[in-house]
Amino acid sequence: MTATPVPTPIGEALKAAFRTHPAGVAIITASTSEGPVGLTASSVASVAVDPAAIVFSVTRATGSAGAILGAATFVVHLIDDEHADLAQSFAVSGSERFTPEQGWAALSTGEPHLPEARAALRCRTIQTVAVGSSTVVIAEVIDVVAGPTGRPLVYLDRRFHALPNDTHH
Repeated sequence: MTATPVPTPIGEALKAAFRTHPAGVAIITASTSEGPVGLTASSVASVAVDPAAIVFSVTRATGSAGAILGAATFVVHLIDDEHADLAQSFAVSGSERFTPEQGWAALSTGEPHLPEARAALRCRTIQTVAVGSSTVVIAEVIDVVAGPTGRPLVYLDRRFHALPNDTHH
């Protein structure tokens, strides 16, 4: 059992700084022998287009995070405002997940898929780096499934917020 990290003044200042820096919201899912797993992440970013790659971090390599890290492939769903409640469910341990009412399906490859997500990125891990109590994941994107677009969802000051619809001028 690892000790809970003790917040440092710089760590607390970093958290405060990022609290006011909006981040996109994603739900990451995988299929395991124990069933589907998933979590909410606000750390997803594009890294490269050749090879197509993204990066994200998860806290503690246990539970859903550990299951996703151990899966051969996983799906990163970029979600919109209509999925704010779902993002909250996947952010809290023990919440209801993968119910029919939530709109889940499965890709032909078996991973849980939210067809209503703006985009679903099917990935495989290229590399992981342990940083304190977190793990940074660099993943190759092996398929992109486009979905309908709605009002983008961002995480800011510990809450989900909708952005206005994209307007092209």
